[in-house]
Amino acid sequence: MNEGGRPLPEGPLVAFYGDDFTGSSAAMEVLAFAGLQTILFLAPPTSERLARFAHYRAIGIAGVARSRPPAWMDEHLPPVFDTLAAIGAPVVHYKVCSTFDSAPHIGNIGRAAEIGQRRFGGWVPLVVSDPGMGRFQAFGHLFAHAQDVGYRLDRHPTMSVHPTTPMHEADLGRHLAAQTDLRVGLVDFATMKRGGADAQLAQEIAQGAAIVSLDVLDLETLREAGRLIWTARSASPRFVIGSQGVEQALVAHWRATGLIPDTSAAGVCTKVDRIAAVSGSVSPITAAQIRHASAHGFEPIALDARLATHEAPLAAEVQRITQLAREAIKGGRDPLVFTASGPDDPRVLAFREAVQASGTPMATVNDRLGAALGNILNALVRQCDLRRVVISGGDTSSHAASRLGIDALTAIAPLSPGVPLCRAHSPDPAIDGLEIALKGGQTGATDFFSAVRDKR
Repeated sequence: MNEGGRPLPEGPLVAFYGDDFTGSSAAMEVLAFAGLQTILFLAPPTSERLARFAHYRAIGIAGVARSRPPAWMDEHLPPVFDTLAAIGAPVVHYKVCSTFDSAPHIGNIGRAAEIGQRRFGGWVPLVVSDPGMGRFQAFGHLFAHAQDVGYRLDRHPTMSVHPTTPMHEADLGRHLAAQTDLRVGLVDFATMKRGGADAQLAQEIAQGAAIVSLDVLDLETLREAGRLIWTARSASPRFVIGSQGVEQALVAHWRATGLIPDTSAAGVCTKVDRIAAVSGSVSPITAAQIRHASAHGFEPIALDARLATHEAPLAAEVQRITQLAREAIKGGRDPLVFTASGPDDPRVLAFREAVQASGTPMATVNDRLGAALGNILNALVRQCDLRRVVISGGDTSSHAASRLGIDALTAIAPLSPGVPLCRAHSPDPAIDGLEIALKGGQTGATDFFSAVRDKR
């Protein structure tokens, strides 16, 4: 079976850029485990490098736009979008977090939409919901689970008080209105379910909507969102903004129309004797995961984040932490290096006060912290012959993973919704083949760290 007698086109179907590393791996997970060969580059690849993967069905680039200001986006996103356009996929996806982390001054999704629309033209579908991860959108408002309890996003226990991008508005159209002058329209779930999605979409576009948000609550509306995106493609790539829900929607539509088999291509995660983990997340979910890990064979090691205000003290702290982690491994425990254990950890306030007193920009300090965690992990992989590691925290993952010398990632097996176990590709034999999980602060069960080590 296929859609109207037309099979899927040859070559890449989706080209995507993730505004952080953990989100990028979540998009890769959806496509890879649907049986679509997918690769994720950790930096924009050369045209020669891309040519080697021209037969892949999805090609992604992991980025750091989520932690960057609009001026950075103006400089760096246009060449990235040119690279994505050159891939030739009918869908180009700017991947954002499923909790829509963004603000006018940092991670500005509205600015990304403006740059993308100038490059690709047309209306921009927006799909943020992912029911499989506990993210739901109804009448334009986003809801998210925390510890299996659903919250409107502006009342979410983590996102409403996020240290960098607190979400004070659950209506994504209103949230985006503070970031862009582009008009945001909506195709709501009730209209979808009574068969009026096409008419409502046409009306929104006729009334000047440049971005059209698509509600997703369940499999039916997920498929409908995928249909609206896929059937709207034209000679030019369709530029789309959203979470891995974009890939989930496309896969749901392709399966429903018989364009791809309704089967999983996921591999198996086997147990390893030893892993190491680093975490820059301050979410309560990660804090619970750190507590659980500490009671199940992990050695929690706190890095003094205040020292990131100056490079020399931070370098000394990296050496100290690396030595402690090596000793933990020798003693039969798995090191888990973290900067704080949840938003209420006194280390969080002490860190903010130190940054303010130093006068160092917060973005600079966060970059240093991510790099420091990456340097620790890099040393442990090389010195202790580790073959599996974890990086926790969206912004942390972006900076830490880059210190490992990884060129690209492919998905091996599912660990938790939105978090696959990945295989690293690198010209460095010490890193090539390394198994790595990139976990966002809002993802994973309480036993996540020990599950990465022990899962069979």
